[in-house]
Formats: sequence, structure tokens, C-alpha cells
Amino acid sequence: MKFIELAKKRVSIRSYKPDSVSDELLHEVLEAGRLAPTACNLQPFQFVVVREKENLAALAAGYPGDWFKEAPVVIAICTQISKAWKRKYDERTLVDVDAAIAADHMTLAAADIGLGTCWVGAFDPKIIRKALGVPRTVEPLILLTLGHPNETGRPKIRQPIEKLVRYESWK
Repeated sequence: MKFIELAKKRVSIRSYKPDSVSDELLHEVLEAGRLAPTACNLQPFQFVVVREKENLAALAAGYPGDWFKEAPVVIAICTQISKAWKRKYDERTLVDVDAAIAADHMTLAAADIGLGTCWVGAFDPKIIRKALGVPRTVEPLILLTLGHPNETGRPKIRQPIEKLVRYESWK
């Protein structure tokens, strides 16, 4: 499949079949995240895979959507700012960008092998931190649901390219 077709195919899935995700498919998704580019190749993140019912329920307490409880797997992408590259001009880290690229690689890999994902950022970090036992030096940034889709997802509505692209300057 051409990349542009894969990008068009990937949608957020908010309904999952109860089927488990095989270790092989899960590994393929995680491997895509591991291979994602990061600033200076520092990979300042960890992936916490949650599959056990009681642990999934603990995560669901931090996100109010009922659909979230259907996902057979949740991958928590946690950032480690102390391991991130810092831009020398202003000391800004790109840790969130690094994690976002890894998440995007995982969502695309999942779509390519017929799995569904949904990127979740609207969660209570205190509840998620406690549920995962995340230390204070690590931030749970993204929860990525993963499973066999029980829906086709919503159609993509995007701005026309003419509204998003500028050439040579902002003007």
C-alpha cells in the first residue's frame, strides 16, 4: 500500500471487538514506535502496555469515555524529559514531539495490519500515573487504545491544503 493510502485509511477507532491482540501484532505496533525518529536518537520515552482487565479498569478511571473500556490493549506513552534533547538557544525540549512521532508510527502500523487505535490525551494524569506506578520524573503523555475495530471510524474532515501551506514566508 502506498503511504498516502495508509494515511487516508488510518482513523480513530472508538469501538473494539472483545478479541485479544496477538503478541505478534502487538510487537509489530511497538516496533514501529521504537523505530520512530527522535531528536539525536535519544528516545526519551517508554511504552507501558496494559492488557490485564483490572489494570485496564484502573486506566479507565482516568478517562470518562465508555468506549475506552472496550479496548483490549492500551499503550501508555510516557516521556522522560531528563533524557530529551534540548535546543541550545532556548533550552526547549522536543520530548512531546518525539513521543508524538512514536505514537503516529504506531497508529499507522496498526492501521496497516488491520488494527484500530485512538490517541487519547484528555485523561487525568494523576489517576493514570497512579494506575501505572509512573515515577514523578516521568510523564504519562498519550494513551493509545489498540484492538480489532468494531466500526469503520468517522470520516476524515481536514482543511484544504491551500489553508495549511505557505511558501517561502508567512505572508
